[in-house]
Amino acid sequence: MDTAHPPSRTHLFTVRVWREDLGEGQTEWRGEVQEVVSGEMRYFRDWQTLLALVQAMLPKQGGAGLPER
Repeated sequence: MDTAHPPSRTHLFTVRVWREDLGEGQTEWRGEVQEVVSGEMRYFRDWQTLLALVQAMLPKQGGAGLPER
């Protein structure tokens, strides 16, 4: 019996964000994004980086990819 599965068309990510204390009353948003199936985890400090990380974590298969804003 062949148990090979075609590549998934969906990908599940978890995103965690928190306020980081920088001292002297200053804080900054920080976060991590994890691809659930592989466990790959990356960290970010702004929303543009989050989007770039998710795009980089997706497989490079033919297709239009995520729309740009």
